[in-house]
Amino acid sequence: MYTISNRLKTFSIILIVLGALGVAYGFMTSHKSLEEVKTMLVEEHAHDGGQDASAQVHTESPDSAVSGTADVSHDDEHAVHVQAQLAKRPWSAMYVSALFFMFIALGALVFYALQIASQSGWSPVLFRVMEAISAYLLPGAIIVILLAVGSHYIGQNNEIFVWMNPDVVAEDKLIQNKSGYLNITAFLIRAIIFIGGWCTYRYFARKFSIAQDNAEPGDNRNFKKGFRIAAGFLVFYLYSESVMSWDWIMSVDPHWFSTLFGWYVLSSMVVCGITVIVMLTIYLKGKGLLPMANDSHIHDLAKYIFGFSIFWAYLWFSQFMLIWYANIPEEVVYFVSRIEDYKLLFFGMVALNFVFPFLILMNSDNKRVPWFVMMAGVVVLIGHYIDVFVMIMPATVVDRWFIGIPEIGSVLLFGGLFLLVVFTSLSKAPLTPKNNPFIKESENFEY
Repeated sequence: MYTISNRLKTFSIILIVLGALGVAYGFMTSHKSLEEVKTMLVEEHAHDGGQDASAQVHTESPDSAVSGTADVSHDDEHAVHVQAQLAKRPWSAMYVSALFFMFIALGALVFYALQIASQSGWSPVLFRVMEAISAYLLPGAIIVILLAVGSHYIGQNNEIFVWMNPDVVAEDKLIQNKSGYLNITAFLIRAIIFIGGWCTYRYFARKFSIAQDNAEPGDNRNFKKGFRIAAGFLVFYLYSESVMSWDWIMSVDPHWFSTLFGWYVLSSMVVCGITVIVMLTIYLKGKGLLPMANDSHIHDLAKYIFGFSIFWAYLWFSQFMLIWYANIPEEVVYFVSRIEDYKLLFFGMVALNFVFPFLILMNSDNKRVPWFVMMAGVVVLIGHYIDVFVMIMPATVVDRWFIGIPEIGSVLLFGGLFLLVVFTSLSKAPLTPKNNPFIKESENFEY
């Protein structure tokens, strides 16, 4: 039976506290007055070697008052937009991190369900690891929804989702046409259905798994129950994940759409979940707490990381190439904004999420070296955090992005909470499932 150490618990709490301080600092420094924003823009223009239009207006003669008034109006409008973007940054930074860690939990849960539904023989010794990671799903998903809606009600209209702003909707015909779907009430109803379905499956899957531990030898009734609900969950997941990706991510750009987006998000989610599964397995094995997990289990998990990284790259290229080649304005604008303002991150994540794991994990021997797999896992997780970052930030803060205290603080905050929830869940049941009909096959697994 695993017991969470005081050192690990203290470390998680320290991360949470440091993260909360970073987030608080982000909120305190993000709300700037209009005059502060104008001064900042003047300094930026001066730094870039340009001249600020408003500075020109104040030095013009009375004869140019008419044109000067137009320039002032334009500058004020630009300053207001920049002010709103700066105010959205801490909300967006928290939302990116909240989504990222929720993705890990949901990715681990769907991978767990796949193992049960396929009656996989190699993986039962890892079931408790998968169950522990998925324990974060409920608090993680609730946090995502609270941030999405809270940014509207608490943030004084500093919305992550512009369709929540009635002033924007009133001037935007396209969003008005989507208002039957894109409204807060419908958004919350769908979110409750998604979270309720995912967490209901997780609750009963965990319940049947532990009940199987206490069953008599040869009594597989709880295993069969787990098998049946896993099959049903996978069907529900495929539908709900697609709609979730539209609601929670794609609708930050309500003018844009992609028919591949649900699959794209799925691939990122699953590879993140598997990566954390293998990293946690290596950690527990190194502590002598998971002795039945061998190099073959790590090898197979690394193969899944490799395979889903290829799948992610295929979907990324398919979505990008088709939209870029067609050059339809309402579609291609998504990539134009990211290439113009996020070029380093946009193409850098391709290197981290595809090129790096492809080259590093292609060799079969590398997949059996724990420290090598851990290193690859860290890079993959960084790459997919950037992926989520690039999905959200261009629509909220536009070009006012930076990897600074709000972003790092958000990662620390939710990372600490994630560690605390996962390791606490690990301590609630034996790390090795008992009486699973495939447990002996899993213990003796070799590849």
